[in-house]
Amino acid sequence: MEDSKEQAGGRTRAWLWVPSLYFAEGIPYVLVMTLSVIFYKRMGISNAEIALYTSWLYLPWVIKPFWSPVVDILKTKRFWILVMQLFVGAGLAGVALTIPASRFFQYTLAFFWLVAFGSATHDIAADGFYMLGLTKHDQAFFVGIRSTFYRLAMLTGQGLLVILAGHFEAKTGLPPVEVEVVTTSAQPAVPAFSPGDITLRSEPATACFFAGERVTIGTGAVPADSAIKLMEAVEQWNREHGFYSGEEQPALRWEMEGRTGNLGFTWFHLSRRPEEGERIVLNFSFERGDKSIALLRNYRFEFDETNWDVPAFALFQADPKLDRTTYATFTGLSGNIRLAWSVVFGVIAVFFALFFLYHRFILPRPKEDVPRGNREGEFLKEFLIIFAEFFAKKRIGVILLFLLVYRLGESQLVKMASPFLLDPAETGGIGLTTGDVGLIYGTIGIIALTAGGIIGGIAASGKGLRYWLWWMAIAMNLPNLVYVFLSQVQPSSLWVVGASVAVEQFGYGFGFTAYMLYMIYVSEGRHKTAHFAITTGFMALGMMLPGMISGWIQEMIGYQHFFIWVVCCTIPGFLIIPFLRIDPSFGRKEKK
Repeated sequence: MEDSKEQAGGRTRAWLWVPSLYFAEGIPYVLVMTLSVIFYKRMGISNAEIALYTSWLYLPWVIKPFWSPVVDILKTKRFWILVMQLFVGAGLAGVALTIPASRFFQYTLAFFWLVAFGSATHDIAADGFYMLGLTKHDQAFFVGIRSTFYRLAMLTGQGLLVILAGHFEAKTGLPPVEVEVVTTSAQPAVPAFSPGDITLRSEPATACFFAGERVTIGTGAVPADSAIKLMEAVEQWNREHGFYSGEEQPALRWEMEGRTGNLGFTWFHLSRRPEEGERIVLNFSFERGDKSIALLRNYRFEFDETNWDVPAFALFQADPKLDRTTYATFTGLSGNIRLAWSVVFGVIAVFFALFFLYHRFILPRPKEDVPRGNREGEFLKEFLIIFAEFFAKKRIGVILLFLLVYRLGESQLVKMASPFLLDPAETGGIGLTTGDVGLIYGTIGIIALTAGGIIGGIAASGKGLRYWLWWMAIAMNLPNLVYVFLSQVQPSSLWVVGASVAVEQFGYGFGFTAYMLYMIYVSEGRHKTAHFAITTGFMALGMMLPGMISGWIQEMIGYQHFFIWVVCCTIPGFLIIPFLRIDPSFGRKEKK
């Protein structure tokens, strides 16, 4: 009876730290991998430099299994969590403080590197602490909860923090300017580009931007050569009048064949001359509406005393598959971008200080959470033993094979699902617009995936991993048949496509629970923290290698046969399950 009360109390307390711990785990990852890209784009860094330098920031997560033994041997997992939350907060504070510097790109990159290594180390410690701080039954119960809050962190970083930065940008400069773009079937031709026909206004008493009227774009495809001529004319005009900084790419190559989506454009100019040496930046981007209407590039215009009274142009393009009237709103912001992003990163740094204080008092102190070796000789010995013990596990070949093939079908499906939905029916796709795909995956898919993960965790905590393994494997793989259905029938109904994707995403969320729990199960032992990090490395390898060749396979055999191939690739995962040896009680609530 006392044990039951103790378990109930442990679960109640786990609700206080599991969600917050995994929310704190996800935030720095999305900051480094996603928000940094948006930040550098806002600061005028070229696409080539952004792609090159931010891609390297992923390296700490790739190689984290190699230093996971350090976390497992030295100090406690609780210690590493708290220290890394302070470390990440300090790194973000460093980003905030160096944004105003003249060499901000180099300085902020250095701090992002520190945040990346701190975040990857925090991941190792948090995953290890999760296994130490919860009973096996509660580990199964909370596996969906932890995934949900990790995904909420992703949404916060990609959405809420970007909105916050946009808010500060709008409030620290000239009034924002909005442009509405509407599609209609009345104007199917590419518009003529005549800068001389634009009438400019001047209001010296008021500093603001003027913009063109509502933009109307005809739906349907237009000749690619006409579209390219307009694109090149707009780019040449903007460059000749100094609206792009020297860090921008010297030229853009438009690669189109046949016909493409129709175009439209708007223009901007200042109401009065800036002060000598003053440079006012206008960032123009999507605000709301249908994402089937998009900008041709991320526009960042620079106005000074030489070009303030010359119009700068921005191009829009409608998805060639769009056949309905719709609209989108785009916003130009001219605020103090450096100040806005300094505030954002400063706010997040403060939150990590609060995470530290909160977890300092709320995280439990598991008896098993102890250092493994502190002396130099012990450390080196333990470091080697960790890897030796992992690869000396019984049936290690079966374990590694399962980690590599359980998601063999899904690893290829996930790469080709969006291209399949976007590609036109003539090439075997569904022919959805970009906005439709964003709605399906960004809303319906996220809800289904999260629900599947939570229900999977609750189910596994009831009867254990061994009982649910086959059912979860079926849930992971059988819904892939919906893509066989979609590729054969090619339905035009968005509801049918959305429902099919929801089924597949729910099954993936439910089935992935078994995969996560199995990694926890095989990591049991003295060095479960380091061993779990090693299993995540094989998990990544199992996704990376098949995903690399999925595009080539699809091009060779077409979508219809590709999704049949994906279903066939699920068979190895089923064949290996009978060879797994799992304790029937793992994850299941113990009877008293």
